[in-house]
Amino acid sequence: GVVEACLLHMLKRRAAGFLRTDKVAALFTKVGKTFVVAGDVCKKVQELQQQVEGRKNQPSGQEPLKRQGSTTSKTPVLTPQAIKHIWVRTALIEKVLDKIVQYIVDNCSKYYEKEALLADPVCGPILASLLVGPCALEYTKLKTADHYWTDPSADELVQRHRIHGVHGRQDSPSKRPALGIRKRHSSGSTSEDRFAASAREYVESLHQNSRTHLLYGKNNVLVQPKDDLEAIPGYLSLHQSADSLTLKWTPNQLMNGTLGDSE
Repeated sequence: GVVEACLLHMLKRRAAGFLRTDKVAALFTKVGKTFVVAGDVCKKVQELQQQVEGRKNQPSGQEPLKRQGSTTSKTPVLTPQAIKHIWVRTALIEKVLDKIVQYIVDNCSKYYEKEALLADPVCGPILASLLVGPCALEYTKLKTADHYWTDPSADELVQRHRIHGVHGRQDSPSKRPALGIRKRHSSGSTSEDRFAASAREYVESLHQNSRTHLLYGKNNVLVQPKDDLEAIPGYLSLHQSADSLTLKWTPNQLMNGTLGDSE
């Protein structure tokens, strides 16, 4: 969607076509007449659109039978979102979107007004360069709507790592203290155990998690608690939650789990 917005910014009317409602399709079609790579994408999109139309016109009972009877059929099932952005999506999966955008940038005077984003001598090439990375990926399995277009949280990644570590190494304990905090076992009271647990939770909260975003972090920031005490190095971090910003500073001793008898 973002790439399409960039492609449509100040597109010339004659480049988009007077009667075409899908301006992105008109642009790709026009570029495909002079650029072979874009022409191949046009053919691919037309094939996909024909398959989608054929699927719509097919009786509902026949599709499962066809799928069961033939294992070689690889007709893609496109979501409404994929159909909406089918031109950019197809060029991305075919790993040629960056080449097409670069060609458009090199020939921007044919398609865009002077003030357009892609006609800008700096922004145009930058957009083409940014697309090189996504075009290098293998989209063997695309995310669906139930992922809400987000990556796994830091908490989930840590859990996966711990589960993998437990199964992979039989000599490792089933539960290890997180982030180097050593839990001390007291003989009589549980105050030290409670302190170790709260310290562990506090240190874990300094990292990226599902509730807050870590915006900035810097180690060895010196803080002087009192005038007669020397400065203490620690970890300074800025976190963003849904409704607030929080600034935290934690002594290195607590981060390393070597607090000892310090207050």
